[in-house]
Parts: sequence; C-alpha cells; structure tokens
Amino acid sequence: MQTDDVGNSGLMAPNVSLDIGITGHRSHHPVFSANSSAIAQSLVELVTFLDVTARQTTGVSDNPDPLVRLHSLLAYGADLMAVKTATAIGWPVIAPLPFGRALNLAVNAQPTRLDDMRALLTGQDPADQLTFQRAAEIRSSEYEVSLFELAEQDGAVEALFSAHLANPDDNAAEQAFFALCSDRAAMAARVMIEQSDIVIGIWDGVTHGSIGGTRHTIEAALDQGVPVIWIDARDPHGWHLLQAKEELAALTDQATGVRDEAGIDALIRVALCPSGDGWKSISRNEKWRDKSNPLLHAYRRIEALFGDPSNRPFRNITQRYERPDAIAAGSGAAILAAAGKLDGIDPVMPVRIADEVMRPFAWADGVSTWLSDAYRGSMVASFFLSAFAIVGGIAYLPFASIEQKWWFAAFEFILLFAIIGIFFTGKRKRWHERWFEIRRVAEYFRHAPILLLVGAARPIGRWPRGSGGNWPEWYARHALRNIGLPQIKVTSAFLKGALALMRDHHVGPQRDYHRAKALRLKRAQHNLDRLSEILFLFAVASVALYLVIELGAAIGWLPGGLPHDTAKLFTFLGVLFPTMGGAFAGVHYFGDFERFAAISEITAEKLDDIASRIAILESAPDGEITYARVSGLAHAIDDIVVDEIENWQSVFAGKRITVPV
Repeated sequence: MQTDDVGNSGLMAPNVSLDIGITGHRSHHPVFSANSSAIAQSLVELVTFLDVTARQTTGVSDNPDPLVRLHSLLAYGADLMAVKTATAIGWPVIAPLPFGRALNLAVNAQPTRLDDMRALLTGQDPADQLTFQRAAEIRSSEYEVSLFELAEQDGAVEALFSAHLANPDDNAAEQAFFALCSDRAAMAARVMIEQSDIVIGIWDGVTHGSIGGTRHTIEAALDQGVPVIWIDARDPHGWHLLQAKEELAALTDQATGVRDEAGIDALIRVALCPSGDGWKSISRNEKWRDKSNPLLHAYRRIEALFGDPSNRPFRNITQRYERPDAIAAGSGAAILAAAGKLDGIDPVMPVRIADEVMRPFAWADGVSTWLSDAYRGSMVASFFLSAFAIVGGIAYLPFASIEQKWWFAAFEFILLFAIIGIFFTGKRKRWHERWFEIRRVAEYFRHAPILLLVGAARPIGRWPRGSGGNWPEWYARHALRNIGLPQIKVTSAFLKGALALMRDHHVGPQRDYHRAKALRLKRAQHNLDRLSEILFLFAVASVALYLVIELGAAIGWLPGGLPHDTAKLFTFLGVLFPTMGGAFAGVHYFGDFERFAAISEITAEKLDDIASRIAILESAPDGEITYARVSGLAHAIDDIVVDEIENWQSVFAGKRITVPV
C-alpha cells in the first residue's frame, strides 16, 4: 500500500501475520481420547509460545505486533480443541469447511440415525444426546469464526449420507459416503495448508488413516514446504519439528518429550521477517513518477524502430503511468465489476482487492517500468555512445586537419565521460536490482485477484527465492494473506463465474499480450540482425573498394595520387561501419530479444492451454465443476506467472549495468 501522497510514497509495510493451521485426530480416536487432557495442556502451552514468540519477532521496526491466526476445519476433536484454545488467547479463527455450514454440522456431529441427520440439516436439535452435545460444541465454535464453505458438492454428499444412514449395514453405501467425505476433507485441508505458515499436527505417529486424515494432511503440508509442529498423541509433552515428508519414515528417531523451541523460533522469524536489506531501501527511498523520462527511452526506441517499424517508429513513446488512486476506476474497473457479480461473494472482497492489491500493483508497475527504462535504456545508450565516441574520435581524418583534432578528441572525451557517468549512476542507484525486485512485486499482484476470489494461495514453501533477498515475496505474501479467505459459500454458480472471470480478465488478455510481445521482439531481433549484417557488408565493401583503388593506381588505370587522397576517408569508413555494426550487435546481445520472445511464446501457449481447459470445464455439468478443478486452474495460472518471472530474470540476472566494452 501507499499513502495518499503518491508522489512521495513507497510501499508501506504490510500488516504482518503468522498463520497457523491445525490437523489432528477426531474425538473417537482411542489414543486421542485417552490422552485428551495432556494434549489440551500441551496445545495451550504451544499456542502461548507461538503467540509470545511472534510478538517478540517483528518483520519491520515500525510495524505493530503481528496478527496471529488459526485455520481449522472444525472437525470434532483436535480441531475444536485448537479453536477453543486460540479464541481464549484472542486469535482470530478462519474455517475452510469441507461442506456448507449446515452439512458440515450434520457430518461432524456424527449422527447414527437418519432423523438426527435431517434435524441437523434443518437447524433443529437431534434426539440423540451425544449427537446433540457434539452439535452444540460445533455450533458454538461456528459463531466465533470466519467461514469459507466448500458447498458445491453438498447435494451429492447429502444423498450419500442419507443412503448410508438409511442402510447402515450397506458397506457399499458407507464406503461411497466416506470416500467423498475424505475427498472433501482433503480439499479443505489443502486450502488450510496454503493459508498457513506452520501446521500443528496432533497425531499418534502410527495411524495412516484415509485421504484427508491427519497423517495425509501432515504429509501434504510437508510436500508443499509448510513445516509441521508434531504433537505425539501418545506422549503429547514434546513438540517435534518436521520440515520434510521423508521424516515421516523415521519418526522413531524423535526424542520423547523434547520441545524444539529454537527451531520453532527460527521458523517464525523466517515467516515474519524479510531477508536482505532491499526492503528498507525500497520502502524509504523509492519515488513515484507520473510518466517516463524521454532521456531513458533508448531501449524502447529500439523496439519501436525494429520491432514494429510499420507503426510510426519515430512516434512519441512517452508513457504515462496509471496512478494507484485511479486504477480502481480505470484499468481495474472491469475485473472489480465482475468480482462484485460473483454468486454469494463477500461484498468486502472487491473493495479490499481495489485498495490492497490494485493500488500497490499500480505503484509497483509504474515504478518498475521507470526503472526498466533507466537500466535498459542507459545500457543501450551506452552502446551507441561508445560507438559514436570511437567514430567521432577519428572523424577528423577526412573532415579536418591534424591541428583541429582536439575538437574531435574533446567530443570523444565527453561521450566517454557520459558513459562513465551512466555506469556509476546506475550502480549507485541500483537500477538493475531495484527493477528486478519491484517488478516481481507487480507481477505477483497482477494476477492476485484471481487467487483471492477463489480462496487459493501459494504455500509459504513454494514462493521463489531471489539471490539478493526475498522481500518482494515476503511483501506480496503478507499483503495477500492479510486479505485472507473470503467469507463465502462456494457454489456451482460461484465457480462458473470465477471461471469466466479467469478467462476474460487474465488468461485471454495476458495470452494476447504475450503473443503480440513475442511477435514484436522477433521482428526486432530479425531487423537488428539484418542491419548488423548490412553494416558488416558495407565495411567489407569499403575495404575492398580501397584495395581496388590501390590496384588501379598501381597498374595505371586510375590516377596515381587517388589512393593517398582517399586513404583517410576509407580509414574512417573502415572504422564507422564495423563500429556501428558492433553497437547494434551489442544491443541485440544485451536485449536478448530472441530469448524474451521465446519466453513470451511459451507463456502464451501455456495460457492458451488454460483457456482450453476453462472452456472444457464450462461445458461440463454443474456437478463436475468442483472447487478442486477451478482452484487447480487458478494455481496453474499462478505457476505460469512465477515461471515467467523466473525465466526473464534468469536472462537479465547476469547483465548488470556496466561499461560497453
């Protein structure tokens, strides 16, 4: 975010949060039931430790205490135990439910009779006392949490649940119901994992369970790079830190009763604090500019001249950057309007996306574009200044006397001094590094509305890592995590709207942009190659012509003094043509137009594949348009964005600003 005074503001520190997930045994698990008191005590102590440690760890010196939150599926057992512990200490709780609210209550209250299940679905009290007690505890927790309800398959789940309770001896009906429930629980657990910095797992270390169960969730978290604090339900006094799923194969090596407080403290610091010094510099010193600087247009002028020569190559290419306070009513208006029309969407979400995503995106996009011009434009200008310095230094040969050479030497000195000035200014102001960092922020925010609206996120262990520090990823992760899951009941209608929004407001426009960019860059590369070749041929021709003059004079076909009279001119031409050809070749090498075109072509192909998958899914029956499939497409878009960032940064990573030698 930025202050209202855009011209003097940078990215303000995000509201840093530590997000904790919980998974554990159900209440009927024998080990959990036998040790519930000790587990509850250990959980209270762990939650207190996490809370105190987080508040002692600040990511930015002037940032308030981080917000600590819990994510729970509200299953009856360890989940509800953690919810009670978290709310007692003041943590907000967010619940990604495997089902809609009513069905979630009916399933987790564990009724054994069809009448009780139907009573729960209609908001009435079940007759069975144990079922009533469990339902009361779940209802009590529901009123204290924010709900993200995955309800698009509730009809199918309810039908299978009814069939199972109506015929409890029917193994096929029971298996069908529990299989679908496991699948839904696994999906909700994935949402929880994506939103969490750390997952607490209360597990006996033995029970494998089913898909969506405790062990499966622990393994899924570790597979996504999310660390797990394991509380052994058999001996709950210890806190064992797991950071790789392979550790599940060697749990016997864990020391009984040991609490890895140092390891947990380190995890919290990684989650809350950016690495490197880049963030402090950016947040304090980066300035907003409303438009590009014509003195820094050299790179984009090359693209205009050689990439799209039919479109007035000498046109005014000054860019005016969209102001952060104008984007919601400007380029972002269409996607905000589409988001507001999604079935059941929380009306707060489009507002927060406008304020907390689009505004920093516009700022980062404008600043990084200016820095791109500064870095790339200065390097391209340096190539030509170097060539002009060489050519200008010897231009006295055909055009002036030796006494007048100092004018040309002075001209050469001025250009060389300008190159040195560009080099030291670019190094001191870190144009290259700042462009890399702020462009990463912009690209993360560009597609963020898609992820936020469907409740998807990139897990903490799957964010890229920059060699100079991870502040762009830290900033984007916390800014987006601060918005969190929308309070919504996910339905088929909502998912259809989300598919259309993906297609119309990201996949299609970005695919078309990359296709046009690839074509423009390929033209630039081709035309630069041709010009370099032509200049080389001119160099060969000028040398050959001089040799012909020498030969003609030697055999008497040409005047004997002609070689002497033209020697300086041909010496000048012999330097001019290869020097200018070398300058254009240097620009070609530096710009790497061919590789960038290939990156954009690949990105366009990937997005076209996503567009085809969206079209296929849109034509499917409502029952087949599931949250898993739609969020999977959102994640595929996210992966394409991150792959593109890593690819283009790999091209320019080694091309730091330098003198053109």
